[in-house]
Amino acid sequence: MEKKKQLYLLALMAVSLIVVVLGALFSSFAGKEPRIIFLDDDDTLDSVYTKTAMNRSFLARPTFALLSTLTGYGAHIRPGRYDVGSGTSTLQVFRSLRNGRQTPVRLTIPVLRTNRDLAEFLGKNFQAKTADFEAILQDSSILAAYDKTPATVMCLFVPNTYEIFWTSSPKAVIARMHKEYQNFWNEKRTMEAKQLGLTPDQVTTVASIVEQETAYNPEKPMVAGMYLNRLKQNMPLQADPTVKFALGDFTLRRILNQHLRINSPYNTYKQKGLPPGPICIPSVESINAVLHRAEHDYLYMCAKEDFSGSHNFATTYAEHQKNAAKYTAALNARGIRS
Repeated sequence: MEKKKQLYLLALMAVSLIVVVLGALFSSFAGKEPRIIFLDDDDTLDSVYTKTAMNRSFLARPTFALLSTLTGYGAHIRPGRYDVGSGTSTLQVFRSLRNGRQTPVRLTIPVLRTNRDLAEFLGKNFQAKTADFEAILQDSSILAAYDKTPATVMCLFVPNTYEIFWTSSPKAVIARMHKEYQNFWNEKRTMEAKQLGLTPDQVTTVASIVEQETAYNPEKPMVAGMYLNRLKQNMPLQADPTVKFALGDFTLRRILNQHLRINSPYNTYKQKGLPPGPICIPSVESINAVLHRAEHDYLYMCAKEDFSGSHNFATTYAEHQKNAAKYTAALNARGIRS
């Protein structure tokens, strides 16, 4: 009788243990919000548990250890970006970790000025370091496969939001951006560029100048039309933002004669035609402003003296000089010297 009682108690304990384990496995995280953890190549079973448990406070180490033992997870830790929240069960989380089922990065491409800025942005969003991205953005041999150079590589990065895995290598990121670039530059947009006598990358270059000239979207087709008129007449673009890019000084509020003397292919006061590549990653609004530029005869533009961010346009140099004099007087009145 005593022996039966002991067996009964052992069976009861076993069932209770199974219930507890199953409850732990199938219990869902109370919160619905994402809880992101990052696993690197040097993570251990202990560090994976620590990172996970910090975001799922009820996860017991014995449960995690049992699952790891049963699946051999300790020998197959996969780096990645994982969501251990969002209402998922412990078993679902563990399966994601075990199978390397990452939660992708939602990468939103902003307006960036230089390859260095782009490398730093990518380095903050992926496992690879800034230096790794900077190296590939300067690697002519790799970029040549995409018909790009270090001067035009920013054309690949069309501003939008993309889902990409955190562990993607710099080469994989470039390849993905090239795919998105091809999707963006479909037959319709490519034909619109051709009708302007430009390639898609040249459209992006003009758009980058428009982007830096004005943040006022309704005016962008006017600005684009003016620069395209200058290109058509083989006039220097004389775009102040290209001079800032050549100087590497984006804090300048006033371009002086001394700035215009810089010898650079980006100095559009000295060099006719387009610079070698874009001076920033332009917004889609600026790209569309070039493709659908305003039809007019303006050849000159100058920032308005009210500092509204919009411009005065002119068809003759004499009219432009009057506009420029008003803006110069406004700068002097505010004590803006550089």
